[in-house]
Amino acid sequence: METIRLAIPSAAPGGLDCELGAHFGHCDCYTVVDVADGRVAAVNTLPNVPHVHGGCMAPVEHLAGHGVGALVAGGMGLRPLMGFAQVGITVYHGGTAASVGQAVEAFLAGSLTPFSRNQTCGGGCEN
Repeated sequence: METIRLAIPSAAPGGLDCELGAHFGHCDCYTVVDVADGRVAAVNTLPNVPHVHGGCMAPVEHLAGHGVGALVAGGMGLRPLMGFAQVGITVYHGGTAASVGQAVEAFLAGSLTPFSRNQTCGGGCEN
């Protein structure tokens, strides 16, 4: 049985029906979806940690410490992208998903692409 823990930056209070958080490090919380054999097995929320400009590694370590293996994001700087890779978290571009549920559906369908270096921004970007 293949399982993965997927985190999606979310607006409060989190969950499948909420909108995506604009920035992984500054979101209200993460909706954490455990996926087993291509299906949603559990949905929980995880509070974010304090994040200051240049402190992108705090959320990276926070998510890694909670067993996250994949993250959906709208924007990403190169430094945190490299940090996620170092801790074994694959970052996927959220595409056009407007809600956490849509992002999860796109992930399950295999239609999200992994973030590449050329998609990164200077940090603190919104998309």
